[in-house]
Amino acid sequence: MGGSHSTNKRHHHGFDADRDAKKIHSACKGAGTDEKKIIEVLSSRTAEQRQQIKQKYKALYSKDVEDDLKGDLSGNFEKAVLALMDLPCEYEARELRKAMKGAGTDESLLIEILCTRNNKEIVNIKEAYKRLFDRDLESDVKSDTSGSLKKILVTVLEASRDETQQVNAELAEQDATDLYKAGEGRWGTEELAFNVVLAKRSYSQLRATFQAYEKVYGKDIEESIKSETSGDLEKAYLTLVSCAKDCPGYFATLLHKSMKGAGTDEETLIRILVTRAESDLPAIKEKFQQMYKKSLAEAVRSDTSGDFRKLLLALLH
Repeated sequence: MGGSHSTNKRHHHGFDADRDAKKIHSACKGAGTDEKKIIEVLSSRTAEQRQQIKQKYKALYSKDVEDDLKGDLSGNFEKAVLALMDLPCEYEARELRKAMKGAGTDESLLIEILCTRNNKEIVNIKEAYKRLFDRDLESDVKSDTSGSLKKILVTVLEASRDETQQVNAELAEQDATDLYKAGEGRWGTEELAFNVVLAKRSYSQLRATFQAYEKVYGKDIEESIKSETSGDLEKAYLTLVSCAKDCPGYFATLLHKSMKGAGTDEETLIRILVTRAESDLPAIKEKFQQMYKKSLAEAVRSDTSGDFRKLLLALLH
């Protein structure tokens, strides 16, 4: 065919919200649902474009497209489709709310979302949370977590990480020393050093700090964290370190874990593919291939089925 115009289908130059809304409506109308049509429309649009489709749908049919989709779809396919109808920050806000609502808190989920996002993403999530639930995310996190984990999550929620590229070698050495002192033997009183360094320094600055740490103390920062902390705090610190070193690698590992062994963790699969689709998904795919010697699409193909599989593969395309 030879036309190069089809390379980036996420930014359809022929985008028409009206036409898309009508396509979805006809796919849901009457007996039987045309899943293929739904997949085709949703997987080839950006999150922003899907918002326009939502507004158009409401204007045309006086009802929410989500309600029609919910009525017609089920299972993981439904979950993934509904996830796509949100902006990533809204979807993440819903996930966070779900993690804290009711008895018990899903700390792992709080950590996965909050410890891996940049300042702008954190700010967007906080705003979406307020808009959707009329609640304050920081207050909810404070009342649903405790101790050291609460402190690091609250620090991360300030969204005040330095995002410049310059590296200050002296600061890296100073921070490495502070982290060492904080970790070795006097843990408990000194997590402050960890919180400030891991949540406030830029990723490039952190990489320099980790190198300095290893050079001076002969072990990597992860080893120290593992020997000095445990549970959710350990998980939060390791996530922050991991993202500073290689965020796509962090997500590739999570995806691999979600599909490894018996049973698939579809929630994680949906969450990562949908929320990273327009940021670092290409880098995650590349990393996955390097780490596991097979493509992410192959892994998804062998671990999922039906329309759910078709939709995820279309997103990966």
